[in-house]
Amino acid sequence: MRIVILAPPGVQSLDVVGPAEVFWEAARRCGDTGRYDIQVMSTGQPSIGGTGQLRFLPDRTIFDSDEPIHTLLVAGDPSFQAIDPKVISWLRRRVPTVRRYGSICTGVFLLAAAGLLEGKRVTTHWECTPRFRKEYPHIDLEPDAIYVRDGKLITAAGVTAGIDLALALVEEDLGREVALTVARYMVMFVKRPGGQSQFSTHLVGQMSETSFIQKAQDFILANLERELHVDAIARNVGMSTRNFGRVFRHELGMTPLDFIIAARTDAARRLLEDTERPLQAIAKACGFGDVAAMRRAFAKTIGVTPNEYRARFQILRDHRSAFRTSDNALAAQLLGADNLSKAAIVS
Repeated sequence: MRIVILAPPGVQSLDVVGPAEVFWEAARRCGDTGRYDIQVMSTGQPSIGGTGQLRFLPDRTIFDSDEPIHTLLVAGDPSFQAIDPKVISWLRRRVPTVRRYGSICTGVFLLAAAGLLEGKRVTTHWECTPRFRKEYPHIDLEPDAIYVRDGKLITAAGVTAGIDLALALVEEDLGREVALTVARYMVMFVKRPGGQSQFSTHLVGQMSETSFIQKAQDFILANLERELHVDAIARNVGMSTRNFGRVFRHELGMTPLDFIIAARTDAARRLLEDTERPLQAIAKACGFGDVAAMRRAFAKTIGVTPNEYRARFQILRDHRSAFRTSDNALAAQLLGADNLSKAAIVS
């Protein structure tokens, strides 16, 4: 399967390297490094300057003769200003011939300019969403998703989200087991579902520049199991409810209630990942009250049910256990069973 990554000048280097590493590692794990033929394509330059002062030597350019392409991904340039008409013309000619296509970060702008996103759902990096909505208001943008699949199209938020996109494609091609093995090898926390938010609430909680809002966020995160009413939180930080809601939304781009739901979802995710506690106990501990409310929150913010989310981690835990058993057996052979307890084996 030929995977072509179109890399414009100034490309976000990880938009290229991340997916390429995923596809290569997946092929290696299958015992066939030729399973994926990964090519970097330039928009005409003999070399491509990327972020981090990296430089790529492309395998081909858009002016070379056409070859069959299985998957075409358009990488993003975080500082792009103009769209080359020659690139648009090439995309219009090539996309109809590929099995699937997509974009990472601002690559979505090139697909949109080529008229290849009509009637499609897409996403892009959160910093680029205002510009995309302004330039392409008729395209259905999901601004907070890590990646979005719509038929043969898949678009990702950018940077590390390109790895998530590639893992989703590997799962489609080679199965879930291979995708999870690659994610584990790359020391990824988890193979994230596409609907998961680009932000965790703890990261969002560090973004406010207003001490009152930071204090409110700290209070919410420390009291998730309690009933949290916006007016009570506002009083706690010495603000009126109306002003608190206005400032909170201005600072973080979400309402206090949305932040509470997202924070509870994050807390529930951690308990689903790390414990075997029943769903009802988790729902209560995180302030949802019941499983139905937690399920609705997961559907809205992550796109999977709590049971589905836990199942993903159960597979990873089973793998870790298997590897730990294997590692211990190997260590026993190398060190001797009597010395095994003295060995520091980290799985």
